[in-house]
Amino acid sequence: MNARSPEDIPGVEARRAALRMLDAVLRRGEPLDQSAPPILRAIERGDDRALATAIAQEALRWLADLDALIDGATRQILPDDAKARSVLRIMLAQALRLGLPPHAVIATGLPLLMGGPRRLAHGVFSAVLKGGEGLPDAPSLPEAVAARWQQAWPDRVEAIADGLAVPPPLDLTLRDPAQTAQWTERLGGTSLTPGHVRLARAGAVEGIDGFAEGAWWVQDLAASVPARLLGAGEGRRVLDLCAAPGGKTMQLAAAGWKVTALDKSGRRLERLAANLKRVGLDAEVEIVTADAMQWRPEEIYDAVLLDAPCSATGTCRRHPDVLLRQPDFAGLEELQRNLLERAAGALKPGGTLVYAVCALEPNEGERQADWVRALRPAPIRADELPQGLAPTAEGWFRADPGMLAAAGGIDGFFAARWVKAA
Repeated sequence: MNARSPEDIPGVEARRAALRMLDAVLRRGEPLDQSAPPILRAIERGDDRALATAIAQEALRWLADLDALIDGATRQILPDDAKARSVLRIMLAQALRLGLPPHAVIATGLPLLMGGPRRLAHGVFSAVLKGGEGLPDAPSLPEAVAARWQQAWPDRVEAIADGLAVPPPLDLTLRDPAQTAQWTERLGGTSLTPGHVRLARAGAVEGIDGFAEGAWWVQDLAASVPARLLGAGEGRRVLDLCAAPGGKTMQLAAAGWKVTALDKSGRRLERLAANLKRVGLDAEVEIVTADAMQWRPEEIYDAVLLDAPCSATGTCRRHPDVLLRQPDFAGLEELQRNLLERAAGALKPGGTLVYAVCALEPNEGERQADWVRALRPAPIRADELPQGLAPTAEGWFRADPGMLAAAGGIDGFFAARWVKAA
C-alpha cells in the first residue's frame, strides 16, 4: 500500500499555511497581515483559514519562549531558520496555547517534515510536553523591545507584557452611537463608551449581525479615540491625513464632518472607498490619492486629524510580529514632525489639530507633542475618553496594552490636541 500523501491528511493544509506565514515574517521580514492573504487564499474552508492564522499569531506571540523550550529539549541547538524549528514552533503553539490534542498536533505537524528530521521533531515535542515546564504567564519581549520599554515605561513594562498574553477581543465602532445600547444587547457584547461594542472573537467578521447593513466597522477602542476628540462636525470640513484604511474617516463622516481623506496608497484607498460604501457614508467623503508631504490643499480646514505613520508597536497584542522588526525610528520621527508642520499649515485660525500614533515609543508620541509650539494646547478631558482611562498630566491620551485588563485590554496609542490661534 502506498504511503498517504501529506496533502490527503485533514488539517495539514492549515498547518502548512501557518508554516509559510511564519517563514514570511521571520525569514523575509514581511508583516503578517501582508503575507497572510495570498497564502490563505488557497484554503477553501473559513475555519481552516482562521486556524492557520491563529497558529501563526500564537507562534509569533510566544516565539522567544517557544524557542527556549525547544532548545531545552535538544542536545544540539537547531539553527534559527531550520524548518524543524519552525514546525516545532507551530506544533507547540497548538498544544500549549490553542489547547489542541497532542496526537492531532503530531498527525498534522510531522507531515510538514517529509524527507526531514521527523523523528527529531517528534522527540522534542514529546519531551517538552512530558517535561511539563510550559510557557510563562506572559510572553517574553524581544531584548531590544524590553530595553526600550524598560527605559520609557519602567512602571508599566510588566503590565504591558501581561497584556500581550492573549489575543484581543473584537471592538466595533457603530455608525450611530445613539444605538449603542441596542447593538450591545443585540450582539451580546459590552460597551466602554458610546458608539462602541466589544465582542469575544468568534468566526468571520462578515457573518456578524449588522455587517451587511453597514451598522458598524472593526476598530480597536484606542484607535477610535483620536476622531472622537474632534467632536461633532456640524457640516464643517476636516482633513484626514494618512487616512487609509478608513476607520477614523468613517467616524468623522458619521459625526457630521465633510471629510477630505488623503493617503498615498491607492490600494489602501480602494479599501477605504469600499468600507465607506458598505456603511453608507461615501457621499460625505472626498478621497484624494497623494503624498501628504507633496500635496497642496486648495482650501484650509476647520480641523485636521493626523494619524501619522509610525512603528505600530502599540498594535502588538493583535500583530505580535511587529515587535520582531526593527523600525527606522529616526526616519519615522522626522516624517512625523514634517507631517505635523504640514497639518498645522492646512488649519484655519481657530481650527483644531489632533495628532495620533499607534506606537508605544515616547519619541513618536510624547516627544513629538512636546515639540509643538506654534499651536495652543487643547487638553483632553476625562469625559472624552472611554471608561477606565484618564488623560495624562499634560492633557494627552496615552494607552498601553496593560490598561483595561479586566475589560479585555486596549491597544497602545497616543494622541494630543491643539487649537490654532484665531
